[in-house]
Amino acid sequence: MVFSRSEARLVGLTAVVTAAAAVTYYAHVGGTIAPFVLSGAALALLASLVGKSVEAIGDRLGAGATGVVQSALGNLPELFVVLFALKAKLYDVATATIVGSILANVLLVLGLAFIAGGAKHGVQRFEAASARRISLMLVLSVAALVVPALTSLLHTPAAGHERALSIAVSVLLLALFAASLPASLKKQESERGSAGPSPAVGGEHDVTPGWPMWLAITMLIATGVAAALVSDWFVAGLTPAMDALHISQTFAGLVIVAIAGNAVENVVGIQLAARNQPDHALSVILQSPVQITMMVAPALVLLSPLVGASFTLVLPPLLLVSLLLAVVVTVVVVLDGDSNWLEGAALVTLYAIIAASFWWG
Repeated sequence: MVFSRSEARLVGLTAVVTAAAAVTYYAHVGGTIAPFVLSGAALALLASLVGKSVEAIGDRLGAGATGVVQSALGNLPELFVVLFALKAKLYDVATATIVGSILANVLLVLGLAFIAGGAKHGVQRFEAASARRISLMLVLSVAALVVPALTSLLHTPAAGHERALSIAVSVLLLALFAASLPASLKKQESERGSAGPSPAVGGEHDVTPGWPMWLAITMLIATGVAAALVSDWFVAGLTPAMDALHISQTFAGLVIVAIAGNAVENVVGIQLAARNQPDHALSVILQSPVQITMMVAPALVLLSPLVGASFTLVLPPLLLVSLLLAVVVTVVVVLDGDSNWLEGAALVTLYAIIAASFWWG
């Protein structure tokens, strides 16, 4: 059998939930909440299948290529959601989703991973050098993301040219990401040779060996197209749901949309910590925000004109401060090379405080 039993169940569940979401969207049934909930669930399941397809392709091409393909395509569902939000002129949702995706990973998911691992195994230790390396990339990429906002808030001569500056920053970030690929490939290839059979880069999914390349590519195309359609349904159901639940655009993007786009993949990082694999868990969880800052946000700046929008990297003050606080706290927590459940609880609490501060907008 090509699919494992768990993969077959995931494919079947995704098909059922996506079909149900399509019915609520095209037949206009289910009121205001059901279409939003079903499309959000379908989006999360499709994100998982996109990830599995990406890693299956990378597994055929080699361990190093997995990271390249995963970085390039793994965030497709989130990219589609934000593009459709921009098309719908939900700029607050779009901006908050980018920041919320970063916050959810560095505070909520990392905190839950520390709690799960610490409660089961006590103090968990991970490679300090690897933690420093990924923390450095996170700080540098977020710093680049913050500069356009500071030029506006501080009324520098660049104020008024935020769009041009955002384009320049985006191009430079994408160039930096491209420049980092050879080093990443070299590192991953050497690790593959010394460690023997290992999970795909990032360890985010258990991929059944033996997926034919044609199936992996077909699944990627099918799930990518489906993710684009469901993203449109999800954003279409977002405004009625926000009105019905009295949720602000910023809170919806920061918490609901950000978590929905990464829900299934985030669970894997927590599972790795619970299995006493803290190094893999840390890599999975912190690589995602690095990819968001170096790839997704720049891509949105460059692609937004295609949907009739003009997206910039200028963040509102509270989002900006929250992002900086979260990254600083996360770096301080991971640099000592160990974790425990109390540190995890503190991270989750900080996430809840930040999320609550945006409830009213």
